[in-house]
Amino acid sequence: MEMTIRWFGSKYDTVTLEQIRQIPGVSGVITTLYDTAPGEIWSIEAIRDLKKEVESAGLNISGIESVNIHDAIKVGSEDRDRYIDNYIKTLENLGREDIHLVCYNFMPVFDWTRTELARKRPDGSTVLAYSQKTIDSIDPENMFASIKDDSNGAILPGWEPDRMEHIKELFDLYRNVDEEKLFDNLKYFLERIMPVCDRYDINMAIHPDDPAWPVFGLPRIITSLDNIMRMMKMVDNVHNGVTFCAGSYGTNRANDLPTMIRALKGRVHFAHVRNLKFNSDDDFEEASHLSSDGSFDMYEIMKALYDTGFDGPIRPDHGRMIWGEKAMPGYGLYDRALGAAYLNGLWEAIDKNEKAK
Repeated sequence: MEMTIRWFGSKYDTVTLEQIRQIPGVSGVITTLYDTAPGEIWSIEAIRDLKKEVESAGLNISGIESVNIHDAIKVGSEDRDRYIDNYIKTLENLGREDIHLVCYNFMPVFDWTRTELARKRPDGSTVLAYSQKTIDSIDPENMFASIKDDSNGAILPGWEPDRMEHIKELFDLYRNVDEEKLFDNLKYFLERIMPVCDRYDINMAIHPDDPAWPVFGLPRIITSLDNIMRMMKMVDNVHNGVTFCAGSYGTNRANDLPTMIRALKGRVHFAHVRNLKFNSDDDFEEASHLSSDGSFDMYEIMKALYDTGFDGPIRPDHGRMIWGEKAMPGYGLYDRALGAAYLNGLWEAIDKNEKAK
């Protein structure tokens, strides 16, 4: 496996490439062209410039998160083929620049949902948190306004202000889209892009819905092992795989995370490994990566990845805000660096134990 850190680009991220380079065991970044709107073609020149910037800092681009999917593709509107054609051109340009992993999601309206961006924990750190009770009391059109003051001035992925200005229109757009239609539209999209993925050996790694249940009546389909198996069987190609995000699948406590990883052997192309602390089944908060600080057995998650021969990028996911840091919620330097070191330590221990048998 390769340990990586998500990086949003020098214009948007408080964490620098030089700082990332100093985290022991981290050799790559998962990045994006953050100022590119869904549906736009990523030019080969922009990709090349990004790659040059990362490599000049002694790192490599291990994958892209995300090339966002235009809503026309998700809802299956008449103009979806134009946006899929643009997506294919972007994939071609990434492939030509020797980039072979794309994480994406197929979530309607919101890429992820939290009700708090800075819930204070007993140790004084602040974290992202979710409460279904709060969701049930909020008008979805006011969702962004309810959390933006805790964003530390950052532009949140999937919650860009220009997108949130059209929230009512977005909900109207998805009004007649149910789970079956969303599956159909995902199948159509994947069938169109698989030939270029085959040509350039690009692994498409779908990110699970977060949280793993319908929010504000919007359908969610990437929520469980059954649904993931359905997705992979409907487009049975090794390049059609998953981002195994422990924190997103783990929002549904019925999901057995190590068992899911083992069932998905060979189709986990990317892993987000993080921990959650549950206060109830529908109220949770981010925790540090240490197993005992949350509700997940991080050792068993890492061992399942090891046992299945996973050799792709891993990144520590959402970190706490600690030591007075001000950054995009979930994406500061300090706690993610601690998480990377902890996960690398688990992997080393697992590897040495297996080799000593």
